Amino acid sequence: MARNYSCKIEENMAKAVGTDLDISTKHAVEICSFLRRKPLEKAKIILQNVMLKKQAVPFKRHKRDIPHRTKIGPGRYPVKASQRILKLLESVTANAQNLGLATGKLEIYHINAHHASRPVKGGRHRGRNMKRTHVEVVVREALTKKEVKKETKKETKPKAQEPESKPKKKEGAIAKTTAETNEGNKK
Repeated sequence: MARNYSCKIEENMAKAVGTDLDISTKHAVEICSFLRRKPLEKAKIILQNVMLKKQAVPFKRHKRDIPHRTKIGPGRYPVKASQRILKLLESVTANAQNLGLATGKLEIYHINAHHASRPVKGGRHRGRNMKRTHVEVVVREALTKKEVKKETKKETKPKAQEPESKPKKKEGAIAKTTAETNEGNKK
């Protein structure tokens, strides 16, 4: 089944999606914003350190009542969400390898978390909802410095000449009128 991603997919990109993951959407959003635009191998190491509680994920959006961590401010160690997202990153690495992309040069181009359906738990504890999240990942081969310069260069269009609507007043004419008014005031 075809899936619409939040970004445009090009030829040098690989993608993967995790649907209905049993993780907190808030934690997934913070992890995704932390990993965005990072090299894929570095992102995997970061998630492994988060699972070992060596490195905290900075919480920038959902930071109410969250304790301060050294050098990053409010942060936490979302272990379960890190496990699921790490598995998704390994999946996108395999997809990139299938497409023939250089796996050593991959960077995370797009990573995003969305709310999924929240089914109600049955049994004794009625009314409790399960946590569900969709996470989508798109990676691409990292561009060299020359390619980045070409991509960021904007084409300048020549400006069209605008017709002059009102003729500009001459400075001499303005000076004469002020001089005339001063003479009139002296009389």
